[in-house]
Amino acid sequence: MKNRSELREIIMKVLYQVFILKESGIEFDVNTLIKEQLEIENDFVTTSIHTILEKKEEIYELANRYLKSWPMDRLNKVDQAILALGIYELRYTETPPIVAINEAVELSKKYSDEKVTKMINAVLDEIYHEHE
Repeated sequence: MKNRSELREIIMKVLYQVFILKESGIEFDVNTLIKEQLEIENDFVTTSIHTILEKKEEIYELANRYLKSWPMDRLNKVDQAILALGIYELRYTETPPIVAINEAVELSKKYSDEKVTKMINAVLDEIYHEHE
């Protein structure tokens, strides 16, 4: 059984694949991508991915309000996936805000550089404080 952090990493990987495939114009099925990453079905993963993709425009709009240097589209796909997941958890789930932010920061530490990690932390922190 995977813990929540491992499941978030799977969500990030699937989102990354979706973003790359969409940009490349390659046909794909989201549920197949999810199944390739999971041994057993998981509602947290499936719901998160589908909701993030459904609300992608809203999530990106919100991110763009706080991204100082460049819009979401200019971030690499991994960073977009991490930030989208963090915003989704802050805005659309019961996940405690500190957990949502910390989990995104930990993913970023693993997959991004320090500057991006600080930026992700700052953006999520501002979104959290705005909606507190």
